[in-house]
Amino acid sequence: MGPEALAQVLRPLKDLFDKQQHPNLIVGLGCGDDAAVYRLNDECAVIQTIDFFPPVVDNPYDFGAVAAANSMSDIYAMGGEVILALNVSCFPEDVDSEVLQEILKGGADKVAEAGGILAGGHTVIDEELKYGLSVMGFVHPEKLLTKEGAQPGDILILTKPLGSGINTTALKNGVVTENQIRSTIGSMKTLNRRAADLLKIGNASACTDVTGFSLIGHAYEIAAAGNVALKIEADKLPFLEMADVCAAKECFPGGTFRNREYYKSMVRFDPSLSERQILTMFTPETSGGLLAAVQSDRIDTVTGQFEAENHPYWVIGTVIKGTGIQVTR
Repeated sequence: MGPEALAQVLRPLKDLFDKQQHPNLIVGLGCGDDAAVYRLNDECAVIQTIDFFPPVVDNPYDFGAVAAANSMSDIYAMGGEVILALNVSCFPEDVDSEVLQEILKGGADKVAEAGGILAGGHTVIDEELKYGLSVMGFVHPEKLLTKEGAQPGDILILTKPLGSGINTTALKNGVVTENQIRSTIGSMKTLNRRAADLLKIGNASACTDVTGFSLIGHAYEIAAAGNVALKIEADKLPFLEMADVCAAKECFPGGTFRNREYYKSMVRFDPSLSERQILTMFTPETSGGLLAAVQSDRIDTVTGQFEAENHPYWVIGTVIKGTGIQVTR
């Protein structure tokens, strides 16, 4: 489902669950953030999210791990810690039981790595295999990260390279093998846990994770929530190994074109950028990195922390006055 269709589906629900009628609901349907947040008391709020999808890689264990990391990413994008997870599984009747076990093991290992507990789940028979998690996390209400809060002058940081959607589409189309995109699988399996911790230490102004709505779509969400504009420097964007090769072979998923259709009026591209370069920025990501706005007087501290831990990061732009997204060279 594209962003436009999703917005239409959710619109009547926003009136039904008006945040003003539920004062402990810190984040709900109204603001379109990464997860729901409900205040339990002055010291603790619950973060709740769910995500599941069909296989993006062939290896069952890797698929389970990628799906779990992707599901937990919303917790980290909001500054929380994973506490509890439930499997969400859709399996055809003819799938080998060993395949299912490997998928579930991949997911369970990732939940354990996150320090959470896998406590059960729900499985239904379906024509298409799908897997993911419903995840609960905790966060201090005053340390919550949201898409709102970016201010002009803030610096934009991205914590994982782009291109997972291009490379996994190429895998599905037989253009590459899993061995050729091993680094992509490793990136998708990597938790955003430590990146979120470092951004919290640096008092990030706003944060989200880059997933199905693409870099442009999720960047626009930060811009719209903060009533600001984001300027992204295309030449500073990092890409996974093989992404340029797969893009050259037109390995763009359908979501790329749905995202472009929906967000095209909200972004201005430098005229020197090629159609292929533009499409990469509209391409959905799976278990992508965190996109955060950091105050300029904190940026050296934040980048220093990332460098001290040898954790990858890229400075890709700035927050400016205005609306929408500007993509320059």
